[in-house]
Amino acid sequence: MKLSVNNQEKQYKQVTLSVQELLDMEFPQHQSGVAVAIDDVVIPKSEWPDTLVNENADVLVITATQGG
Repeated sequence: MKLSVNNQEKQYKQVTLSVQELLDMEFPQHQSGVAVAIDDVVIPKSEWPDTLVNENADVLVITATQGG
């Protein structure tokens, strides 16, 4: 499966991949304060385990940071 994750082309062996599985692989230590959008549609955190990412999807993962 080919995806664009934060503007980087990625290749995965899995044929199907949920948002949660993708985050577990790409950001295993940083899942607090995270927002995910697939093809410009924000996916609520409660739907991550059940939302499948389609081939060639554009995935944007945003993490909150502190500072001023």
